[in-house]
Amino acid sequence: MIRGLYIAVSGLISQQAKMDVITNNMANANTDGFKSDNLAIKKFNDVLIESREQWGNSAPVSNIIGSLSYGSRIDETDTCFDQGDIQSTESKSDFAIEGRGFFKVERDNGTASQIYYTRNGHFHVNGKGMLVTDDGDSVLDSNGNKINVGQNDFSCDANGNLTIGNSPNKVKLGLVDFNTNLPLKDAYKNLSKDGDNLYKTNDTPEAFNGTVKQSALEKSNVNSISEMVNMMTVMRSFETDQKVVQAMDETLAKTVSDVGTVR
Repeated sequence: MIRGLYIAVSGLISQQAKMDVITNNMANANTDGFKSDNLAIKKFNDVLIESREQWGNSAPVSNIIGSLSYGSRIDETDTCFDQGDIQSTESKSDFAIEGRGFFKVERDNGTASQIYYTRNGHFHVNGKGMLVTDDGDSVLDSNGNKINVGQNDFSCDANGNLTIGNSPNKVKLGLVDFNTNLPLKDAYKNLSKDGDNLYKTNDTPEAFNGTVKQSALEKSNVNSISEMVNMMTVMRSFETDQKVVQAMDETLAKTVSDVGTVR
């Protein structure tokens, strides 16, 4: 009985974690470049149940009854990197990646700087003329330097080459990809979300083969209708596990209060 209670509670914990992921997806349905997550749940290893019976002086006989699951547990969170819709804007500092790849940005953490990668190309020019993200992180060029456009007009071609003002020298956006020999679902396994729509990884960056569009943004790839359906499914599973826990709790209470009085 107690073991069954633990199994049901493990289901509650798993469904609650899945609900948190779904809620985060829906909250970021309008976040540029956001990639949806999915929580994978797996079960604990089953244990074999058997009985050992003995009649008289004969040797014990083992009878296989079946297997018993120890419940479910959280496996991992998978990020879906499928392409989001690309929407045109009127801002020249907006960029969208069509295909694989990421923008390379740098965040100053006070004592050190950290390299991150993002699909959100909603950039702007700050008061110092530097191209930065919404959170103030520096957008880097292909050489790892911060991009200074000053007060100049600028344009970008499909390969990410920036023409700034009347300068004949072009600055290439820091565009990278990872594990280009692998399919999309496997290539970015080692990228982890670090908040603010940023990713970090220890994988070595590789050449970018996608296309850059200026005055455009990639929208979130969250499917709101699918997330609503998933939310309803999780809620029903949670309610079912909750009823199982309540039934077991009532049975235990009855055992404690009534069985002890039997003579």
